[in-house]
Amino acid sequence: MDPQRSTHLSSALQESGQGALKYGIVWRIARAARTAALARLAGAALLALPAAGCMQLDEELAQQVSLAAHVSDWREEIIYQVLIDRFADGDAGNNYGVSSAPGRWHGGDWKGLEDRLPYLEELGVTALWISPIVKNVETDAGFDGYHGYWTQDFTALNPHFGDLASLRRLVASAHGRGMKVILDIVTNHVGQLFFYDINQNGLPDDAVHGSGKGGQSQIVHESEYDPDFDPRGVQARTSLGASGPAPIVFRHEPATNHLPPQPELFQDPEVYNRKGRIVDFDDVDQLVHGDFPGGLKDIDTARCDVKRTMVDVFVRWVELTDVDGFRIDTLKHVEHEFWRYFTQNVRLRLKEKGKTRFFMFGEAFDGSDDLIGSFTRHDVPAHPHDEALGGDLDRENGSEAEGGCPGAAPITGDMVDGVFYFSQYYQVFRDVFRDAQGTRRIEQLWAEREANYGAEPNANGTGLPPLKTLVNFIDNHDVPRFLYDGPGVSPFQADPEAALRNALLFLFTEDGIPCLYYGTEQGFSGGNDPANREDLWTSGYDTEHPLFRWVKRLTALRRGYRALTVGEQTVRWSTERTGEGDEDAGIFAFDRGEPDGDYALVVLNTHPWKQSSTSFEGAAMTTELRPGTVLVDVLSPGKTTYSVGANGAVTVELPPVSGAVLIPEDQVIQGL
Repeated sequence: MDPQRSTHLSSALQESGQGALKYGIVWRIARAARTAALARLAGAALLALPAAGCMQLDEELAQQVSLAAHVSDWREEIIYQVLIDRFADGDAGNNYGVSSAPGRWHGGDWKGLEDRLPYLEELGVTALWISPIVKNVETDAGFDGYHGYWTQDFTALNPHFGDLASLRRLVASAHGRGMKVILDIVTNHVGQLFFYDINQNGLPDDAVHGSGKGGQSQIVHESEYDPDFDPRGVQARTSLGASGPAPIVFRHEPATNHLPPQPELFQDPEVYNRKGRIVDFDDVDQLVHGDFPGGLKDIDTARCDVKRTMVDVFVRWVELTDVDGFRIDTLKHVEHEFWRYFTQNVRLRLKEKGKTRFFMFGEAFDGSDDLIGSFTRHDVPAHPHDEALGGDLDRENGSEAEGGCPGAAPITGDMVDGVFYFSQYYQVFRDVFRDAQGTRRIEQLWAEREANYGAEPNANGTGLPPLKTLVNFIDNHDVPRFLYDGPGVSPFQADPEAALRNALLFLFTEDGIPCLYYGTEQGFSGGNDPANREDLWTSGYDTEHPLFRWVKRLTALRRGYRALTVGEQTVRWSTERTGEGDEDAGIFAFDRGEPDGDYALVVLNTHPWKQSSTSFEGAAMTTELRPGTVLVDVLSPGKTTYSVGANGAVTVELPPVSGAVLIPEDQVIQGL
């Protein structure tokens, strides 16, 4: 099987199976009975809760926030991903419904994060990506909405995390320390807020059809909360046969916050695609128009009223808080045309308020580099998926009657400013740093950037082309942590923490924006969701942990040496060789910057047990440096030096799973 195709299928399967757990969902069996039990147990406590922190559109309050651009160059930022419920508990007053179970509320809040900003400042973090802030379904099928991806009300804050004042204090405190704040947002779906009344009895049924006898009557389990995809739309039927599109019924269960969604627009059944659960992620119709497995209801984001409302809702949160960017969930499950409208109109609205260089990057949970990159490209259609869904600027700029949606300015090809670099997660951090495959995979992936990613800045955006602002990561809330998975396939396995240290070195020196998932600096090793969403307070916020100290050192190096933040990147050595007799097995080297200006040469040995060097059969790695230039490995305890030979040759020999950062002697910063 083609490796690219294999990676895509692997990630699609993970998303359809394990990926469904991203939202803390299990299949709904005996659903009505469980809901009733939850209501009985939680009802009394929830009735005593304070009112949710609703967005009241208080003009006086909104005017107290002065929007500003707090970023000059996003490549200089170091992002830290925070799952608010699991980071720090600063306010016991919102600790209702908490539990020690991994899939339940744990009590973290915005006040806790604000209190722990010194911890992050010491680590070297400069930007906080916080989990969704809006009001969610409380609990569903035994799991809680602690993660934030089960929206019930786009206009209200999640009371588990605090109120508007506490969110604004967090943002202001972060800005006071030079940190930026990025909101995680969801436009693709809402939570499990309605069911398809397939048998039209007004009740949410779980049914089993068929007897299984004689091979003529297949047994099928069907949940009216989460029926399989039907391209016609979910169909109603009885024992007498089909009877047209199934009506939808919104739930009214205050105890678990299963209530009709807000704003009111989202109470219109026509606002949803109503085609049922995705079963084939390679089918574009299902990918974009299907409910996310587990019953998350897919919004018809091609509608003009939906586009305008989403811009209004999320611009308003920026106006109320002065946050600096959006991380956008489920990017590939929404039409390209929506992202063109949404991003361009958000930028225009914020520019009028003085908020420029607002960074919007998205998550396309997929190993296909061209699909991920298509959301940053300016050509229309940008991808076969876009073409299949009718991407056409003439139509998009036409009247609503013509299928368009007139905005504040004509729609162009601009979309998001960057993406979560999932193809690198699979092909580099998994295949190379974990599984010790050849490092040529890194060079091949990087070579695809020019073709797959936008090479021109978006108008009114960050000022940088998307291919320069890819968000690099090792761990996140959707995948098992590095220390859980590996390293692994070699009979001579590397020390897991040493391999992670090497992967982190790569993360903080490569082109793009590094993103650290909370807990990686404390050696967390959880598996698939929810095991990878541990409570950080169990670590005691240990600033002496070896991994914390290592990350702190790497962030200091990245911020100290400008070549490692904005320097142009060139591969100097890669190899397909991994054998015991191959002198360059596992070696990868790249430089950043200019030979006559700021410069850094990064060399890594990814092999789990063999010492290797930047040479093979008498040929050494070459650079554009002048012969005689002295390079200093600023990572080595003794600051090892290397002299550049003829033709810019540099030979570096490294122990297994280790690296070097070589800086010209006259550029070395003492103390770093």
